[in-house]
Amino acid sequence: MGKVKDKIYDFKDRLVDRKMLTIIVTLITVIVVLAIVIYKKQLEYRNLAENGYNNAFYQLVEYVDKTEVLLAKSIISNSPKHGAETLSNIWRDATLAQSYLARLPIGTQELENTEKFLNQVADYSYSLANKAIYGKELSQEDLNNLSNLHEYSKSLKDTLNQLETDLFSSNVKWGDLEKKGGDALSQEASNLSQNSFGSIGAQLDEYSGLIYDGAFSEHMTNPERVGLTGEDIDEEKAKDIAKKFIGENRVREINSNGNSENGNIECYSFNVKVEENQEFTISVSKKGGHVVSMNSNRDIKDANISPEDAVKMGEEFLENREFKNMKVTYYMRMDGTLTANYAYEQNGITIYPDLIKLKIALDDGEVLGMESTGYLNSHKELREISDTKIKEDEARKKVNEKLEITSTGMAIIPTKWNTEVLCYEFKGKTGDNDFIVYINTETGEEQDILMIINTEEGTLTE
Repeated sequence: MGKVKDKIYDFKDRLVDRKMLTIIVTLITVIVVLAIVIYKKQLEYRNLAENGYNNAFYQLVEYVDKTEVLLAKSIISNSPKHGAETLSNIWRDATLAQSYLARLPIGTQELENTEKFLNQVADYSYSLANKAIYGKELSQEDLNNLSNLHEYSKSLKDTLNQLETDLFSSNVKWGDLEKKGGDALSQEASNLSQNSFGSIGAQLDEYSGLIYDGAFSEHMTNPERVGLTGEDIDEEKAKDIAKKFIGENRVREINSNGNSENGNIECYSFNVKVEENQEFTISVSKKGGHVVSMNSNRDIKDANISPEDAVKMGEEFLENREFKNMKVTYYMRMDGTLTANYAYEQNGITIYPDLIKLKIALDDGEVLGMESTGYLNSHKELREISDTKIKEDEARKKVNEKLEITSTGMAIIPTKWNTEVLCYEFKGKTGDNDFIVYINTETGEEQDILMIINTEEGTLTE
């Protein structure tokens, strides 16, 4: 017993020794620091994985939405050439939706059925695209199948939107689902989501008999920038343009951010303070001194301006800054602001490539943002517009008879080959859906179809 006490006293004496105490403290510090570093790394990896899962889910929702819109267009298309392009795009977007679905860390039966559905949409649209490429018209059976697929795709879209609400409102992490397995999805998602996925799976059985024909294949940017006119200017001149554009009487302070590139346009960039808690960033092109972009974020008070009045205020804003004859094409309301697209109009013809986007506050009508890249790429004061080779009544006959036409007009639209095409513009309805069909005035072919989306927030096209 005496020896044990002696050892304890000896250990105590050694602890008192500063060197020994320093070593112990250092070791404890190192262990704590290593533990913190390891924990932070693990947290960083988990956050990285969670962000990847969230991105995959958002992409899945986006491509399912695109697939649903394209399926609607395929039903109304009356041109083998344009129909082939639409069907090929369905194949692409449904395939991309599948790939993002596969990245999610869950494997429930409901999602397996969803994967099966997307695969079937992709395969079938691919086979019909091959048929249309060779100029063969789709049969009534093909159109009926596409119509049914469209109905199921709408159900899937609604289900995914509901699932998104369920998962994120309950703050469920994808990593938790990965650990717990498929049962976690059933527990955390609402019965509506679960039942909807189940109904998709049940409905798929109706498509087991589809016959395939073989193995299952942004906006115009003009490199010339014809709207970017004038001589090069220096930074001081650009600063004066920025102040005048925002309103010289409002500007309290302006500071340079140096040179930048906006939409491949060389610009001078500035921060402009107008109120105590409000600033604008604005970019002015080096060539010609054109305002390329402007943006300000501030708290929006209660909205008391209607979207229609905001659209008119946007037109006045553009008119006062020498953007003449601009016509709103669509708009969307979000978080107290209205984002509106305006296209140039020449002799009653809408020139869609000459596009300007505005962000308008709905509390007082202030224009908080502008983006004019499309306009600067494409705008000409007076375009040479060729004579039409077919008449409007002939073009009308090219539109699918299912479309109940409500209005007609003419428009120049951009193509993916960086060209412009003059078209007749037919707006109409079929069922619950609104469409715009463009018929080429030279060839009489169906050039494009847009689906009009009407929501409580506004009107846009896809």
